[in-house]
Amino acid sequence: MKKTRKKTARKKTKRLDAVYTGRLKKPDIKHVTPLIELAIREDFGKGDPTSEITVGANEFARASLVSREEIVVCGMEIAAEIFKRYDPRLTLKPFVEDGCRASVAQRLGVIEGPLRPMLSAERVVLNFLQRLCGISTMTWKFVSATRGTRAKIYDTRKTIPGWRELEKYAVRCGGGYNHRMNLGEAVMFKDNHIAELGRRFVPRLSRMIKEAREQHGVSWVVVEVDHVDNQLDRVLKIPGIDVILLDNMGQWQLKHAVQMRNEMCGGKRPLLEASGGITLNNVLTVASCGVDRIAVGAITHSAVAADIGLDRDTIDY
Repeated sequence: MKKTRKKTARKKTKRLDAVYTGRLKKPDIKHVTPLIELAIREDFGKGDPTSEITVGANEFARASLVSREEIVVCGMEIAAEIFKRYDPRLTLKPFVEDGCRASVAQRLGVIEGPLRPMLSAERVVLNFLQRLCGISTMTWKFVSATRGTRAKIYDTRKTIPGWRELEKYAVRCGGGYNHRMNLGEAVMFKDNHIAELGRRFVPRLSRMIKEAREQHGVSWVVVEVDHVDNQLDRVLKIPGIDVILLDNMGQWQLKHAVQMRNEMCGGKRPLLEASGGITLNNVLTVASCGVDRIAVGAITHSAVAADIGLDRDTIDY
């Protein structure tokens, strides 16, 4: 934490499409409370003797959460909840809402209250904010890279254990979409499942898809294909499939798959999703092939923590 002598002017923020389309459903604090409590026990389990030695028990102060780079904000309510758990008198007034962009040196919010617990909470708060803003910012980069195409960016289940609800929320803040939250939300026949069906997999898969659509709680059905000419053509004839996952296919194969789907199914359903090896360098090329969805594991498992700091204001109480 460092002191700042000048107040940083509040800037207007640009809200992303995710907010307007209603996809920015916020996580239930009750669901992530165990994660917050674990983080506090881990960091504050034996107290904070440094702050107790240097700061008086009745000293109050004000500090600002400041972005050190251009980011998409995510986790302000989580940060406020963490501060309250260290001391109910700590209040966070956000200047930038989740799902909005913030520029370099922009104040995201102001914390007021007793200084000692504020200092104790700093690292845990920043750990959450930096992780979540990192995911939302990386998602925004992928969404921005594919703007002008029909493709939507989706996450995967490649999340840190215990963090899934928060990380998928961060994806939504960045303008992306969520794949299934857990195994029970959708039926997804992947290559390892289809391998069990043998060479005459079509009639068996047809029966399994019919059974899948009758499962309670299943929202949609996905089938993964590895080849276009000797697999996709047969899968497209099976009714009841919502999404076909095109795994690790090159540009020519993706275009061929889109053309085949359009000719056989009228270009609407099932949706085609590209997956495997997607990066910022090739995502536009993939999107330009005409696929409907692109699944990107990197937006969660490889997101770099955003650079955010907690700067002490010079005007104290």
